[in-house]
Amino acid sequence: MIGKTIQLARIVGTVLIIVATVWGQDTASSAQLPLVTLKKLDGTPITTRELVGTESGPIVLDFWATWCKPCIQELSALADVYPEWKKLTGVRIIAISIDDARNSKKVAPFVRGRGWEFEVYLDENADLKRALNINEIPHTFVLNRHGQIVYQHKSYAPGDEELLWDAIKKAAE
Repeated sequence: MIGKTIQLARIVGTVLIIVATVWGQDTASSAQLPLVTLKKLDGTPITTRELVGTESGPIVLDFWATWCKPCIQELSALADVYPEWKKLTGVRIIAISIDDARNSKKVAPFVRGRGWEFEVYLDENADLKRALNINEIPHTFVLNRHGQIVYQHKSYAPGDEELLWDAIKKAAE
């Protein structure tokens, strides 16, 4: 009897974890951004604490790679609306490339060629990607003015920027 109770408790616990994981997609988690060191495009190290700084507006973190077509579509769509969003809410869009050390040299010319005006950093060793448990890209987070993660979204389809805009406006309040 005790063995069946323990087995049932394990099953219930596993189901709860799965439900929480699935339910947690595209929602707020209110977790702080982990402390990890990234690189600027010129190779200079920068920590996530320095990256977030003491800004008072919301921050969008968008994980991407040069080989990811949906990532490029999303960032190109964001580049179109970024000047207006920045003016209205003070939002900063930060694109974090997960291209590895072999491909990271391609990121700066890639970004320059597209004329993206937002900040771009490198996560060559996937430290931040792992710390945030990112399994697929694009993966987008919104941080409020306190540096808390208040929204996240996986994947991209045209029009998703409207969901992101709603999350940014909430984070700016």
